Amino acid sequence: MTDVEKQPSLQPSLPTLKSIFEGTECGASPRNSALQPAETPLIPATEACAYNRFNAWMTVFGAFLALFCSFGQLNAFGTFQSWYSGHQLSPMSPFDISWIGSLQLWTFFFLGGPIGCIFDAYGPTPLLCCGSIILVSSNILTSVALHYYQYLLAQGILFGAGTAMLFYPSIACVATHFDEYRATAIGIASAGSGCGGVIYPVMLRYLFDSVGFGWTTRILALMAAVLCATATLIIRPRLFIRKKTGLSLDFRTIKDHRFLLLVAGSFFVCLGIFTPYFYISEYAESLNIPPNTAFYVLSAMNAGGVLGRIAPAWVSDKIGRFNLLCPSAFLSGLVCLVFWMFGKNLVAITAFATVYGLLSGAFISVVTPCVAQISDIREIGTRIGALYTLISVPSLFGGPIAGALLQRQHGSFTASIALAGSSMILGSMLLLASKLMINRRFLCHI
Repeated sequence: MTDVEKQPSLQPSLPTLKSIFEGTECGASPRNSALQPAETPLIPATEACAYNRFNAWMTVFGAFLALFCSFGQLNAFGTFQSWYSGHQLSPMSPFDISWIGSLQLWTFFFLGGPIGCIFDAYGPTPLLCCGSIILVSSNILTSVALHYYQYLLAQGILFGAGTAMLFYPSIACVATHFDEYRATAIGIASAGSGCGGVIYPVMLRYLFDSVGFGWTTRILALMAAVLCATATLIIRPRLFIRKKTGLSLDFRTIKDHRFLLLVAGSFFVCLGIFTPYFYISEYAESLNIPPNTAFYVLSAMNAGGVLGRIAPAWVSDKIGRFNLLCPSAFLSGLVCLVFWMFGKNLVAITAFATVYGLLSGAFISVVTPCVAQISDIREIGTRIGALYTLISVPSLFGGPIAGALLQRQHGSFTASIALAGSSMILGSMLLLASKLMINRRFLCHI
């Protein structure tokens, strides 16, 4: 193997972020800068890093499992929404029922900041253990719920908290193992949520009809217990976590305009990005598509999300993560305004669902590597958590606002679709501003 340290440098020095390999035997990568192309393998191919390579991919696999049974089930809430409308919560409006799913998202996002700080201080294991217990308990309590407030507490707040404690440590651990191809690795891990979103709606509809609601959610609890236990055993961070006292956000984060614009753009994107996931099944049923067929549309959307979490993430490592984040947000809003607004049959709706799943999945998978790209490795967990905490507000109100517009328009989805699409387009403009704060050259590799 050529000793690259003895060769003269062939390129001028460039400003770089701290490499996640800094201080290890593998050496720091000079191309952690957003301006440099990604050409090296995911893990340096040296004997010193052989263990790290294995540990890295086991962490990706563990994160995949954790996201499959947590965020994957959260992605399938549209199936619960449709079921509740015709069964346990049939007297209530879509606006009321949507608060369950919105509380899931709000709790999930709001806890991002505290969980990120705890991760940076104490590592992933305590969080993963607590998250596993909470997630299993949530499903069990949902199976015996009788009243609306019990669903809000058990499936809304408790499930969102369990998902947060599994999601953030898993993704942050993956981020610490990879450098230039970090988006690809996170995309593979995030595909667990997409796969769960494909499988859970189909499984739920079958189990609801065959064993009933109660036993269905108990089966979900058993699945979560097995998968979460496996994930907890194999997810490990790249670096030793140094315990520290106090949980705080560095003041430099507040002064970082790139990060603030990234948060602002994500705020508006998240106001509308989950609306199709909540209401696409109900929209299909409003077109007189049978309920046993309509839920497949949600599965198609999540199937597109699987590809959207992997392929675009790999592309973003080649062309720049911000260069993919902005178009994915813009096109997500555009397809809502064009294809969802005017889709009036099963073929058109399924096509929209698949394309939207691809585009929204790209945004979800790439936004986290964008945060990591402009952050010091010691602050990755804190900044990722801060981002998700700040976008918890639009995630909480997006679904209910769409439900209120649906009720006000007497069942017409036009206003809800217009709000979702326009908010995502507005958010994409702010994301573009964040990219230009890094480098004003429009086509620069960022």
